[in-house]
Amino acid sequence: MSKRRTFLQQVAAAGVATQVGVGANTPIEAGYPRVFSGRKLTAIAFPLGGVCAGSISLGGRGQLRDWEIFNRSDKGNAPSYAFPAIWVQSGARKPVARVLESRIQPPYEGQNGLGTRSAPGLVRLAGATFTGEFPLARIDFTDAALPVKVSLEAFTPFIPHEPDDSGLPVAVLRYRVSNPGAAAAKVSIAWSIDSPVGRTQAADTRTNEYREAGGLAGLMMTNAELPAADALKGSFALAAMGTAGARVTHLRGWEQGRWWNSPMLYWDDFSADGELGPEAAKMNAVGALCVQRTIAAGGHADFPFLLAWHFPNRTPRRIGWSSTKGEEDTLIGNHYCARFADAWAAAEYAAANLERLEKKTRRFAAALRESTLPAVVKEAAIANLSTLVTTTSFRTADGEFHGWEGVNDHGGCCHGSCTHVWNYETATAHLFPSFARSLRGVSFGYSLDDAGAIRFRETLPHNPENRWGYAAADGQMGQIMHAYLDWSLSGDDAWLREMWPRVKKAIEFAWIPGGWDGDRDGVLEGAQHNTYDVEFYGPNPMCGIYYLGALRAGEEMARAVGDTASAAEYRRLFESGRQWIDAKLFNGEYYIQQIRGVAKDKVAKAIIGTMGSDDTENPQYQVGAGCLVDQLVGQYMAEVAGLGPLVSPENIRKTLQSIYRYNYKRSMATHETVQRTFALNDEAAIVICDYGKAERPRIPFPYYAEVMTGFEYAAATHMLYAGMTREGVECIENIRARYDGEKRNPWDEAECGHHYARAMAAWSGVLALSGFRYHGGERSVTIQAPPDFRCFWSSASGWGTFHVTAAGTTLRVDHGTLECRIVTVNGKRSTPNRTLKEGEELRV
Repeated sequence: MSKRRTFLQQVAAAGVATQVGVGANTPIEAGYPRVFSGRKLTAIAFPLGGVCAGSISLGGRGQLRDWEIFNRSDKGNAPSYAFPAIWVQSGARKPVARVLESRIQPPYEGQNGLGTRSAPGLVRLAGATFTGEFPLARIDFTDAALPVKVSLEAFTPFIPHEPDDSGLPVAVLRYRVSNPGAAAAKVSIAWSIDSPVGRTQAADTRTNEYREAGGLAGLMMTNAELPAADALKGSFALAAMGTAGARVTHLRGWEQGRWWNSPMLYWDDFSADGELGPEAAKMNAVGALCVQRTIAAGGHADFPFLLAWHFPNRTPRRIGWSSTKGEEDTLIGNHYCARFADAWAAAEYAAANLERLEKKTRRFAAALRESTLPAVVKEAAIANLSTLVTTTSFRTADGEFHGWEGVNDHGGCCHGSCTHVWNYETATAHLFPSFARSLRGVSFGYSLDDAGAIRFRETLPHNPENRWGYAAADGQMGQIMHAYLDWSLSGDDAWLREMWPRVKKAIEFAWIPGGWDGDRDGVLEGAQHNTYDVEFYGPNPMCGIYYLGALRAGEEMARAVGDTASAAEYRRLFESGRQWIDAKLFNGEYYIQQIRGVAKDKVAKAIIGTMGSDDTENPQYQVGAGCLVDQLVGQYMAEVAGLGPLVSPENIRKTLQSIYRYNYKRSMATHETVQRTFALNDEAAIVICDYGKAERPRIPFPYYAEVMTGFEYAAATHMLYAGMTREGVECIENIRARYDGEKRNPWDEAECGHHYARAMAAWSGVLALSGFRYHGGERSVTIQAPPDFRCFWSSASGWGTFHVTAAGTTLRVDHGTLECRIVTVNGKRSTPNRTLKEGEELRV
């Protein structure tokens, strides 16, 4: 703890911008948020959309890309035409018209060059810089030929603890135009969008209706002729807000024409006078909306646009989710579609409440931005929250939360809210606890069989006759630890009492004959399916220490509900297991696996899968004596949950030092792998398993030579908890250096698919360095932080900031409430016994 305090004091003294040692990467610039320009705009795709409501991504140049609002991922998808344009006439000067994006960047190859989609041959602006601070994005455009200055702010409301207000199917695009000239400037901004709703094969029956309602003016896009069950049946709205004093013109469609007449005629119309119309007798479905204002010399004006969507036809077949035969086309729907009748209704709600929603969104962003934490820790934590607004995450019509592991280019990847992947993330419990509760409801409800096995993937719709085939040892133990975390953050004893019989059954499932701990000695020896998609045979640290964490969590929960007999038994097994693992698996530097084969007929049902070793007595796909990146993942979760050391603290530290020494590669240039490649050349990364100090099994476990950011974050944030602050920050910095906007998208950390859920483990960096812990059962706040330290905090009931100074500590609630019976700051205890409400502060 002392090393952590010293490091954070240095961070505070440096104004939160800190440089740490890095590998062969070029370090990212210190400071937060990061600013991108030039070639580092190329890969940017910043998701705009509500939590679990789909997204449209904002590209680095200001273009909209990856339209993924149709209930499945669809990288590269976009309407034939979707672009903004600006028209400016300053005084008596000749008008200037441009596509309101910066210039297209290489490569320019294609069978038809760049083709015609969104008219790449129209003149764009000379340059741009992109500032990304999820959920807020800003683009500053530059062009000497333009007599005004233009910027774009884009966002969707994102407010922790408010899943509905954060789950709006909308994107706000607010352009600000400043006039530095001596004469007034007439300025128009227009959006053109080819209706994204589905079209019939026989004829294009899409229609665009102009509306002025609910403080909006714009186009409502529908197709009444499309079959009700069509995947693209729905509606889309393009609207302008705050149009008082402005001239609004529109086209329900561009003039219909052959060849490329339609975009040509549109551009002729707009560039002539900055207005649209009159409409042609025959129109296509490319709707256009234009807002024109006169800006005084030295003044500025905002041009806010709102995009909204409503596509309710989510089915298992459409998204690729496993389901029971005969239920593939069952409508499971979307929660946001149950709230709003159509896209215009969603747009009206967003517009009517935007001031409140934007204020809270900006307050959340500012609370993290102003925290006295290393820039890369903040960036990694908040950038990966964007996964919640991508197609990785969704809520069905009944409001329940579900998640893929990640998503492919076209469709999901690895269905089922997979326990052994979602175990790593800590964001939902702290920021959207209802989502965490929903996941636990599935694990300890539908997915829990009569014997106590948690089937680690869920099918939709839920059908008890068609559960996933088997349980994962790490997935099951992690869910038990997460149940404790959810309870400890909330102090909801009624929820715990209701959950306890099922949690207890899941713990004790480990003891069944032929199971994970069939001899009931606190050590997992049996076949252990796990996140590497195979079974580990014999005692190993990854699953074994997870089991210790589950036993400790079970002990605490048992005591809380008065089940003292179970608490005592879990403690006995915990003590037995920890002693054995330290004595038998620690090799002096790190923990290893003892490979113990077993006859297949001796393995219990529901714990062995189909992707591991065929020969279970002499199994392949094992770790053996390698140094595994997440051998301490159970301890990592224990740190997050406040369960204390599960094995020897000295051994924990030595193991983390070994992971840093052996698995962390400052350059991947000489690292060999025939597996998937997520880091290469001079990039620095943490490799999943290193065999430099041990003989590698002839056929080791899958992925051993890969790099995955979720594992990297878990290891790096564990280093932060253990006081290895410089090492942990260094590892995080090197992850984010790889996602630099040119090589990779900074808002898409991939593993088995884009926007991988495990990478939300990055939020643990904030938890580790904040020094803040809340225990809902005790209603207690504990803070360990150096003087002049400010940070974001969250519990299950609210969030805000705290500020530690030499004169005292101020605890502020920015949203929700916080019940504080006991507050302890750096060992000094006070008993305010107060419930802080939104906007209130407590000084201790």
